[in-house]
Amino acid sequence: MDLALLRTFVTVHRAGSFTRAAALLGLSQPAVTSQIRTLERQLGRPLFLRQARGVTPTTIGDELAHKAAPHLDALVEITESGLDEQSSLRTLHLAGPPEFTAERALPALVELTGEDGQGFALRVSFGNADETLEGLAAGHHDLAISTARPRGSLLTATPLCDEEHVLVAAPRWLEEIGPGEPRVKDASALENLPVVEVHESLPFVSRYWASVFDCRPAAAGTVVVPDLRAVLTCAVVGAGVAVLPRYLCASALERGDLVALHDPAIPPLRTYFLVVRTGTLAMPHIARAYEGLLHTAADWS
Repeated sequence: MDLALLRTFVTVHRAGSFTRAAALLGLSQPAVTSQIRTLERQLGRPLFLRQARGVTPTTIGDELAHKAAPHLDALVEITESGLDEQSSLRTLHLAGPPEFTAERALPALVELTGEDGQGFALRVSFGNADETLEGLAAGHHDLAISTARPRGSLLTATPLCDEEHVLVAAPRWLEEIGPGEPRVKDASALENLPVVEVHESLPFVSRYWASVFDCRPAAAGTVVVPDLRAVLTCAVVGAGVAVLPRYLCASALERGDLVALHDPAIPPLRTYFLVVRTGTLAMPHIARAYEGLLHTAADWS
């Protein structure tokens, strides 16, 4: 059986679409369709059910994918290992949210770059979860960090770490809130305070209010900047209250530049996922970055 046909079949099975598989393989959609039909004729059985949006594997298709995919991935690993011994550094294309990628992921990954025979060159793109996962699925990235778990079998996600969110403000706002512990007992104490956020929809504040106070925020954004590092800066200079990841504001809290306004019994958390296209961990440079991030993330608090 032609290995090229099996490779196309496994890619379609994982992608759930001839169109997406064609993009990943660098082929035209008619070429992918022709190869699948050829394989179906050879086997004498249909492998996919064509639907309005994509394809669904038949029982035979699922069985063939289960048997063939591990062997194809192993062949890729052998091929890639051989190439790494003879060529220059491979390039890892990483995508993720700007703040987390810059503050957490990059310090861990730059230690793995270099010319030690096992390193890789690094190229980084920033984007939200939808943009990042779409780019990964289309083959533009090798590895993605996302706050959303992808669906389907094309992408494989592993929880990387949980991010705790903290309600913070500059010390000057304590006079507005009043004395007592906890400083903020409910959302009413914050109704008249300005808010610093990354978007007009107040995604971080709204999530915190819903999780901790069981209500929606009454205030609109006073300062809206599309980067959490800028939110941090604005909060430190007194622009208003903000909800920030603890890893990002921990130093400001230790210095006293910010104060935590609330200490809920169960703080709001957001999970980050490390995502790859299924099968690509057979490539050594992707596997090294993937394992390096998971190892480093175990020490993040």
